[in-house]
Amino acid sequence: MKTNIPEIRTINVIRYVMPLREGGSLPAIAEADDGFLYVLKFRGAGQGSKALIAELIGGEIARALGLKVPEIVFANLDEAFGRTEADEEIQDLLKFSVGLNLALHFLTGAITFDPVVTKVDPFLASQIVWLDCLLTNVDRTCRNTNMLLWHKELWLIDHGASLYFHHNWQNWEEQALKPFSMIKDHVLLSQAKEMSWADKKSREKLTPELIDSIVNLIPESWLLIDAPFHSLDEHRNAYSRYLISRLSHSEIFVNDAENARQSII
Repeated sequence: MKTNIPEIRTINVIRYVMPLREGGSLPAIAEADDGFLYVLKFRGAGQGSKALIAELIGGEIARALGLKVPEIVFANLDEAFGRTEADEEIQDLLKFSVGLNLALHFLTGAITFDPVVTKVDPFLASQIVWLDCLLTNVDRTCRNTNMLLWHKELWLIDHGASLYFHHNWQNWEEQALKPFSMIKDHVLLSQAKEMSWADKKSREKLTPELIDSIVNLIPESWLLIDAPFHSLDEHRNAYSRYLISRLSHSEIFVNDAENARQSII
């Protein structure tokens, strides 16, 4: 199977438009030098560059599966950018985020997905549940769906709470083989009736070569921060090995998700 190597553009932020205060890490809408608006995620925010790594890996894996994700770009923030910002909290955030950050194309006019109003195709629901099991994404619940409807299509956003194992690298090999118990709270779990088929098709697409190519997108400046590795290659290899191992044993989280779904229907 041919591996489509993902590519990430780099833009320069030229204008801070407004904060999105519903996000715990104070993301913002910003304008870039290409004329487009983006949702900007800062490496100087609470979870630091690890949230950006999770966003990058999660978003690009979702895209590789054929799911709709806004374009992800690297976003340069100049040292002088925040000097005119009146809000001290935002000014500090901008100061600590000088350099390379991450942003997603802003979907103008998109509305938040409401599970009461909109029903999702069972295979699509299963794909998304499968993805969040793989990524251990704790943040796709009824309280915060992290999905948008744009032009009548479902788009996935905000994977920064994924891969929570990397906030503590202890026993990360064992973590790769564990089920994802928090899937019981997933907003689409009750509609995910085709998990086995989603598992088969997803594993066909996510080859080890593709996983490596996505992990290799992580900028050097985001790595080797609060992690027990001696080199960039060792750090990247740990992400790849975790994901490939989890893929190889996907029946663990697929069975757990199916059992959780059966308990709520």
